Amino acid sequence: MTFSEYGKKTVICARCQSKDVRRRMTKVRIAKSDASRIESAAGDFSGMEGIENDPQALARMMRKMGNEMGEDLPSEFNDVVGRLEAGQSPEEIESALPDLGMDTTNED
Repeated sequence: MTFSEYGKKTVICARCQSKDVRRRMTKVRIAKSDASRIESAAGDFSGMEGIENDPQALARMMRKMGNEMGEDLPSEFNDVVGRLEAGQSPEEIESALPDLGMDTTNED
């Protein structure tokens, strides 16, 4: 039943035909723009000075940002976050994965 029908249309239980029914609200999903998702997530990370020295905290922040984006992220993202969660520093990851973030397509 739509909101405009509520209170105007008689409701009967589809299963038992009872008129003694209660209103049940379903989950509502709100679409957010990329900018509002990033802004929302950024607010969660205020006061995280020195995060670059805490790989696990950086990994948590990256996972949360990835989830906020609501998009499929490349497998490299999960690899980097997994390495951070294991305690590797960004510098160690960068030296272990030198081609990370490089476009490997040929533009000739």
